[in-house]
Amino acid sequence: MTTQQQPMPADTGTTQAGRTSPDPRSDGTVITGRSPARMAWRRIRRDKVTLAAFVITVLFILIALLAPVLTAITGWGPIAPDGKAIDPDTGNFPRGALGGVSLTHLLGVEPGTGYDLFARIVYGLRTSLFVGFASAVLSTVVGVVAGLAAGYSGGWVDSVLSRVMDVMLAFPQLLFIIALTPVIQNAMQTNSHGGTDENLRLLVLVLNIAVFAWAYTARLVRGQVLSLREREFVDAARIMSAGRWHILFRQLLPNLWAPVLISFALAVPQNITTEAALSYLGVGVIPPNPDWGALLSDASQFFLQDPMYLFVPGVLLLMLVLALNLLGDGVRDALDPRAARG
Repeated sequence: MTTQQQPMPADTGTTQAGRTSPDPRSDGTVITGRSPARMAWRRIRRDKVTLAAFVITVLFILIALLAPVLTAITGWGPIAPDGKAIDPDTGNFPRGALGGVSLTHLLGVEPGTGYDLFARIVYGLRTSLFVGFASAVLSTVVGVVAGLAAGYSGGWVDSVLSRVMDVMLAFPQLLFIIALTPVIQNAMQTNSHGGTDENLRLLVLVLNIAVFAWAYTARLVRGQVLSLREREFVDAARIMSAGRWHILFRQLLPNLWAPVLISFALAVPQNITTEAALSYLGVGVIPPNPDWGALLSDASQFFLQDPMYLFVPGVLLLMLVLALNLLGDGVRDALDPRAARG
């Protein structure tokens, strides 16, 4: 009597030891899972506009970091005047065409002072990026902590913090910073010459912008926490006697990185614009620190005689803010789970 040989079972990717291995495709490739961060980065790379904005943003950051090297190559610093580049007979306007553009001064010089415009712009970029990123980091940290506390605690804590958020959101930010700056300036220490220390003014400017910006992040985080605190993993942590701090910073906070990152990315260009507006109005960065807003304010007086003085910093500020805004929009689209997959 012959026995029929049973067919061998199809290979399901299980090894003899009982362990499962990745299921290969017919062409030999192995299917691997992707983390949310890798999926978001993949979508950003496929978006040409966002990728271009990312490249431009990185380029601006590198220029700001390498400002001492770049100005050393040209031989002119941000507060080193060149008296030979301006003509006293024409009211100290730059010699030559296009605002004094030459091999020595790549973007010309400032009318009246003879400062190298390239050095002023490069160092002014450092000022704008420092204020924009520092105030965004500070407002994001405060907003995340306040949003976590309000959303998780509930009760009177949520009521008080929510009312504070409403009040902060109702303030006209620019007007109140303009009004508060002279008051804070009078209370600040003065330097040996009787004036306000320029570095301390930068710190106060960062604090002023952050004070009026944290409520946006806090409101966003609070709404997310109100939803997350009812999830099963939070209940499981409570059952296992996890403390409040563990639940807040080990369970809830890791699930908030996407909206927090989006909020931060959108806050940076807004803070840079606010800083430039304050400096343009004369209540922002003070000399000798160079700043694009102050450059635009000074250049507006010489527009008819030296249009390059206004055109160059104006176009660069537009490019920086536009690139940061487009990058923030791209990050939001890449991290939003409801967005259409590319």
